[in-house]
Formats: sequence, structure tokens, C-alpha cells
Amino acid sequence: MWFTFLLAQAFVALVIGDATDGLLSAVQNTDDCPSCLDLLGAFQTVALTGDDAFIVSFTNICIELGVLDPDVCAGYIEREGPILAHDLRLINTTGQTAQKLCDALMGMCVTHPLNPFTVPFPKPPPANPKKFVSRGRPPIRVAHLSDVHIDRMYTVGAEANCTKSICCRDFADSPANPTVPALPNGNSHCDSPVSLADSLLEEVERLNPRFSIFTGDVVEGATWIVDQGEVTTDLQAFNAELASKLSAPIFPSLGNHDSAPVNAFARTTSHTANNSQFVFETQSAGWEQWIGQNAALQVDHNSGCYSAKVPGLDLRIIAVNTQFWYKQNYWLYDSDVVQPDPNGVIAFLVNALQAAEDAGDRAWIIGHIPLGKEDTLIDQSNYYDQVLQRYINTIAGQFFGHSHKDQFEIAYSNYSEQTAANAVSVALIGPALTPTSGNPAFKFYDIDPDTFSVVDSSVIFTNISDAEFQISPKWGLYYSARETYGPLVGLAPDEPLSPAFWHNLTEVFAVNETAFQMFNTFISRGGAVTECDADCQNTTICDMRAFRSQDNCDTPAEGFALRRRVTTSHEHDACEGSGLAYILSSMVAASK
Repeated sequence: MWFTFLLAQAFVALVIGDATDGLLSAVQNTDDCPSCLDLLGAFQTVALTGDDAFIVSFTNICIELGVLDPDVCAGYIEREGPILAHDLRLINTTGQTAQKLCDALMGMCVTHPLNPFTVPFPKPPPANPKKFVSRGRPPIRVAHLSDVHIDRMYTVGAEANCTKSICCRDFADSPANPTVPALPNGNSHCDSPVSLADSLLEEVERLNPRFSIFTGDVVEGATWIVDQGEVTTDLQAFNAELASKLSAPIFPSLGNHDSAPVNAFARTTSHTANNSQFVFETQSAGWEQWIGQNAALQVDHNSGCYSAKVPGLDLRIIAVNTQFWYKQNYWLYDSDVVQPDPNGVIAFLVNALQAAEDAGDRAWIIGHIPLGKEDTLIDQSNYYDQVLQRYINTIAGQFFGHSHKDQFEIAYSNYSEQTAANAVSVALIGPALTPTSGNPAFKFYDIDPDTFSVVDSSVIFTNISDAEFQISPKWGLYYSARETYGPLVGLAPDEPLSPAFWHNLTEVFAVNETAFQMFNTFISRGGAVTECDADCQNTTICDMRAFRSQDNCDTPAEGFALRRRVTTSHEHDACEGSGLAYILSSMVAASK
């Protein structure tokens, strides 16, 4: 019997050894779309033998090539690997889904076509839509918070210059004597300590907004060790902080980090339990105090989406879970059948906007990932644009996060003619609290109380290089868009920051190098400024004019996909420094 057991173990080791050798060979030969599909075929062969062999083989290669610390390799692949294995067991590795998976994992096969789909609407546009006219009343103030990434294991004195993507905590392999000890309020190599988050919320409360919006990402970036228990605890703890620090309502949305594994939000059509339902249940309970019982039930039953009216205003906040349109949500690749509206998020948005139109209200859409980003699936971005064009008279604003940067994206009625006259909407993207992307910041908007248009957009920041930052962060105005950009485009005193205003600003950026470089500095609030040459400038302006991902200029050329995280603009995904996409791209690069 013992001999039989040893023989079985030896057979398993042989199978895994052969699988590892086969995968390594496929990795070494990957450099374009066809070879990426071949790599998926090699991975599929191993996935068909079971999750265990898949995880062990994948992890062995990651460690052998030295792309990440061994514990990080093991952690990510243990968590995300079974999702990829699940996908590969169910798809044709030469089909469209496999091509999209190669795009998501390594930036290869990026030229897959748009799948035509016409979004159904309950009613045609009204012949005489309600007009919202400003009466010149004083604006109301609204705070926009995003990407707090609070590390509740942040440890003062821990190594702040470690070999992992996030530092300032005691890992098993942390040095006994740190070279750069973590200080109390944060470091650019680390996510936010609780003290920094508290400081932010206290500043928001001091500025006394009518209400606040939060566009997602609570959980810190050590996602190779994050599990369901930590996500639940982190979400509940931040909800408690918001409730204790802010007296005005807050309208939150979910981020891609707010699940376990990271990015993982399963479709209801997947042959698996919906592993993110615990997130919806947690936030349904936590958000009810601000959004009300009906909206809280929507969160639970509509995959994190809800619509709620702002008390005392003819304004509805519609929160959408953008993770069902996110390339790195690997649950989206387990079927060769095209599914235009995963979990009915588009349908929910349509119904919520129709209800707002019928009631004569205006609406703000909030979510995590902007629809123009390179990491948004082009199909769903296109379908979202159809909804935007249909309800353009109802939608007064759109607000997102995810990039960790102070940015904007413009939508046009005709993307072939990108002019001020054709600019119909703008998405304002909030900067992050986490110091990993620059100086911690949030936005403050002045809002017309009749039209609910943005009159001014101001960035409030704290400088991590300031001598007093580690004692007590000092928050202050970084810049006002109206005061800084208004004179560049001749903005009249009674004009809001309209889509035409933002388009005209891109025209200025195209010819005024000083103005563009000022924007380039503003992106990171002066905390992590990167050089942006003429090519970068052109690409960045193109991306500003692309609130539809099929129109951005950030897609890497075939054969150069391994440089996807170092693109010629500022559009790459700041949230994801690791994970399966980073691991696979790094493995291929390291094997050359």
C-alpha cells in the first residue's frame, strides 16, 4: 500500500514536471498573437488535468524565472490561477474569447473586432426634453474621494523600500533592520495608513460638502495575500470611518480591489458560485445608512449597482459596477458565447436613467473604471456610449477613479468629428489617497443647484514631502480648474465647466507646451511627475478625447505588448502593478 502511494506521488510529480517544462517552452516562444494563443493552448492542456497541477506548474515557472518574490508568485497564482484554469477548460483557445484573454493577460491580439449590439431602450427620447436652466443661485459643494487603498497592516518602522509592490508592513521575509523605516503617515512605496485616511476624512468634513461620492477601491495592494475575510473587514472598517467622520451623506461605488481574489466578479452565467456576492451583501448593509433601504436592496440583487436620490435635490446618483467591463476580471472569459451585458449592468443603468427622465430629475453616474481606459472592454464601452447618447439630456455628470490620476475624458456625439460643438459629456476622474501614485488628494466640486453641472473642480492635496506631513498632514488647495484653465480658453463668468470647455482645453494643450506640461504635473499632484514628450503629449490628448475605449490611442502595437505597462501616455492601469497579467508578461519578458 505504501509502495502504491509512493508510485502515485511519483506519477503526479512526473506529470507536473512535464507540464512545467511544456509551459516554460511555450512561454519562451510567445511574442505575438498566434504564439500567445499557442501559450493558452499549453496552459489549457495543464488546466484539463486539474487546478492543482495548473497552480503548481504555473508557480514553478514564476519562481524559476524570478519575476516576483516566491511568496508573491505563489499567492497570486493560488488565488487567481483557478479562475484562469476554469476559463481554459471551457473555451476554444483559437477563438475570439481566447484573443480577448491574450489581450487582457499580455496586451496581444488587441485588434479583435467590436461585436455589434443595439442596446434596447424602454422609450424613445422625448420630443421636448425637460430643460434645466441655471437661476444663478450659489453653488453647492460636493467632495469626490477615490482609491483610498487603506492598509490596515501598515506598520510604522517596517521596511518602506522592499522588493514587493507594496511595502511598509511586516512580511515573512522582511529584513530585521529596515533600510528605510516606514513613518507614521505614509510613503510613496506603500498604501495608505489608517491615520492618513482619517486625516483625509477630517479635511472633507471641515470643508462641509452637501454630500460626497466615493468611486471605489478600499482594499490595499498586497492582493497576493488578501482573502475574503480581509476584504469584508476592510470594507466594513471604511464604512465605519465614513460614518464616524462625515456628517453629510456619501454615495459610494465598488472598485476592482474590493473583492477576493482581486478583480474577480463572476458572471451569473458562469458555472460557479458568484464569488463576489459577499461583497454585495457587505456593502448593501454598510451603505444603507446613506443610500436608503431600496437602493441597498439593489446593491445586493444587482451586482453592486444602485440608484438613489440625493435628499432635497432633483438629482439621482446611479452607481454602476464597472468591474463587469474590466479586462482583468478573468471571470469574463469562460464562454465562447458573446455576452453583451454581463450581470445586466447596462440594463440596470438604462432602467435607472429612464426612471430619472420620467420623474424630471437629473442624474450623475458614478463608477470605478472610466469607460475610455485601455483596460475597459471595447464592447461594453461602446454599449455604454449608446446609453449615454440616448439619455444625454438627463445625465448631468459622470465621475470615476481607478487610474489614481487627476484626469478627464470627453464623449462626443460623433467621434469622427471631435469638436467643441460635438462634445456632449465629460467624465471627471478623481485622484487617489494612496501615496503610491503621487501626493494624496481628493476633488471638490462646485455644482449648480438647478442644472447639477460642474461650475468648478478643485483638487485638495497634502504634500508627502512636506516637513510636517509625518506629524500631521496639512491639506490645502492644489489648483482650481476654473481659475487655472478658464483663462486659457476664455471661459465666461457664467459658464460651467461644460464638455465644450474641456474640449477647448485639449485644443490649448495641443499647441501650448507650457499648459500641457502644467497638466502633466497636475496628474500626480506634483508628487510623481513623469516626463511626457511630443509622442506622449499627442497620445495623452487623444485619450482625453476618448470616453469610449475603442477610440483611445493607448493600445500597444502587436509585438510590443510586453511594454504595455510603460505606454506613451498616462492611461495604463495604476491599480494593477501585479497579478496574473503582470506575472505572465514578466515571465515572457524574462524568458527572452
